Amino acid sequence: MALFRALVLFFFFFFLTNVSLLLNFTNAEDPFAFYNFEVTYLTASPLGVPQQVIAINGKFPGPTINVTTNNNVVVNVRNKLDENLLLHWSGVQQRRSSWQDGVLGTNCPIPPKWNWTYQFQVKDQIGSFFYFPSLNMQRAAGGFGGFIINNRPIIPIPFDTPHGDIVIMIGDWYTRNHTDLRKDLDAGKDLGMPDGVLINGKGPYRYNDTLVPDGIDFEQFDVHPGKTYRLRVHNVGVSTSLNFRIQSHNLLLAESEGSYTVQQNYTSLDIHVGQSYSFLVTMDQNASSDYYIVASARFVNESRWQRVTGVGILRYTNSKGKAHGPLPPPPDDEFDKTFSMNQARSIRWNVSASGARPNPQGSFRYGSINVTEIYVLRNKPREKINGKNRATLSGISFVNPSTPIRLADKYKLKGVYKLDFPTNPITGPPQAKTSVINGTYRGFMEIILQNNDTKMHSYHLDGYAFFVVGMDYGEWTNNSRGTYNKWDGIARTTAQVYPGAWTAILVSLDNVGVWNLRTENLDNWYLGQETYIRVVNPEANNKTELPMPDNALFCGALGKLQKPQDISAGASIGKNTVKLLFTWLVFVCALIPIF
Repeated sequence: MALFRALVLFFFFFFLTNVSLLLNFTNAEDPFAFYNFEVTYLTASPLGVPQQVIAINGKFPGPTINVTTNNNVVVNVRNKLDENLLLHWSGVQQRRSSWQDGVLGTNCPIPPKWNWTYQFQVKDQIGSFFYFPSLNMQRAAGGFGGFIINNRPIIPIPFDTPHGDIVIMIGDWYTRNHTDLRKDLDAGKDLGMPDGVLINGKGPYRYNDTLVPDGIDFEQFDVHPGKTYRLRVHNVGVSTSLNFRIQSHNLLLAESEGSYTVQQNYTSLDIHVGQSYSFLVTMDQNASSDYYIVASARFVNESRWQRVTGVGILRYTNSKGKAHGPLPPPPDDEFDKTFSMNQARSIRWNVSASGARPNPQGSFRYGSINVTEIYVLRNKPREKINGKNRATLSGISFVNPSTPIRLADKYKLKGVYKLDFPTNPITGPPQAKTSVINGTYRGFMEIILQNNDTKMHSYHLDGYAFFVVGMDYGEWTNNSRGTYNKWDGIARTTAQVYPGAWTAILVSLDNVGVWNLRTENLDNWYLGQETYIRVVNPEANNKTELPMPDNALFCGALGKLQKPQDISAGASIGKNTVKLLFTWLVFVCALIPIF
């Protein structure tokens, strides 16, 4: 009997730390997917220089999260860095729950040596996304990984099932530590030219003995001849747009950030910072040699940036030799960006595809919905505010509050932020403040992103997929609406804005919460080029916004509410889960006398 009781206690604590079986049993319709992330520093040499990178579970990049539409995702994060941490799920729309968004304006950071558990549902969503650490330039050191949301089996995908999935993370890279990059920005310096481009955390294949030193590890993808693969490509870099291409192979574009696209072939595609695409690539070439996979910098002086090129290898299983010869060239348009913009305009939404759809009330008919709010957001070269270089949106440089906005709302704190973000750029001197957009629940917002900088920018909105309806060079005017695509503009989460140009997006404000709108260029994001859209249902209920989680962290003015954490504990577990486990234990112990 004593042995049996001991076994019962053992299995109880086993279930306590591995609750997926229990939770799957309690909610079989929407299963739970569990991940444990230990975030640490790791020494790596992707460009031949030893440096500190951020790894997850000892991997750089981190593991891929692979789930299905409507799954409940639980990610337990152990922060073993020496600074605060938040993980952000870029493009993954936490419906009704900005509490899990992982950005500083909505969540208190996870302190060093602490443990925190994210839990959210990937409701009515499919596609290719990624996660990354959102604080203080940490993404420049790694900590990123892929995030795949698959269709449920009952809903067909609009192409034959590929032979396999391949996740490819591309991005510009510095050999300086992310803390040194921060110091440079704080000192008013530019980051300068990157030291290279990585593919899945590895440096370039030695395609050129002069440009690429010996001994650098490169990424190789092994494929079977005649098979078609789905390549999910993400630009996780700092600030450089990259052109992606595979020698002698066509890229059939099929999906972008949660929306199936009209399928079109490209020999190469520009992928801007923060953007994600799915390509179907058929291995239809002969196997006389391997093939180059290339990610090279765009809109730069090519001769100076030749060494900033990522090169991997596509290897057929029956390949007869190494890749050779010059790299496949990028588009020849260094001084004319019209080609790239026309390419971007050619990406259209597949409105006939089945599947989960973002903002369903806007599907197909977004062009006929009345716009209720209009915001013109202008970015300019950095400006001095109180003696320091800052980046601005519409003349305002965002200051993150010590108490997150959503937490301040919950506890009715005053003075944490102001709902005074201007609908048009301010005309006076630039300001640094916590200014937030007051969004109307179930409103339909038009946002014009005007880039008056000399650099390419891309902008991201958390919590939503928006419709990219127009882009052009020059200043946006009311007459520009005559050029909008009102039928099949792509629905996505990150849109590029060309230098001296504008991009217009439409978004249906159906997701209650406080949602970050920012540049994805890390240097300007760090220097304040962001704001938040606050969307509140005047009739508060759990159907439009989930309650604050049991394990919410407290900081700033509410820091006194935070209880010390037992750093030896495992995953954070909510009260309801504990109650279920306790009930299970009582039930099992009640059976002991029977035995």
